[in-house]
Amino acid sequence: MTPRVTPAEQRQLDVRIPSDVQYIEAIVEQVVLRCAAHSYPRRHLALNVPVALTEALSNAILRGNHDDAARSVHVRADVDSSRLVLEVRDEGTGFDLEACTEDPTTPENLLREDGRGLFLMRRLMDHVERFSDGGNVVRLILHRA
Repeated sequence: MTPRVTPAEQRQLDVRIPSDVQYIEAIVEQVVLRCAAHSYPRRHLALNVPVALTEALSNAILRGNHDDAARSVHVRADVDSSRLVLEVRDEGTGFDLEACTEDPTTPENLLREDGRGLFLMRRLMDHVERFSDGGNVVRLILHRA
């Protein structure tokens, strides 16, 4: 049986976590529960949301905050029956989304162990953008339909 999210919790999540990868799984689980409460398709619950959010959080922790435990990551999720909007804010200086998105299927990138996160986010979400707002923010949008 899947844990239930109360009606008051079904829409939003707004948390700050330490810059530590051990928190990723719990955040992903909370967002997936909120999407499930709004009857998102199984593929979104099992693939799109967990993979894209895990990549965004790990990038924020490892790249944006340089795995610095003194820094934190702010995560916001707004879920309703039509779309999911995720924002992951780190304390880094930012990056160029286009320049940093590499195609891991090209011959020169096939054997690399990194460089797939942004590519996956852009494939699994309907919209991905980066901006600065008191930190480096990656916004992911997924439409339910």
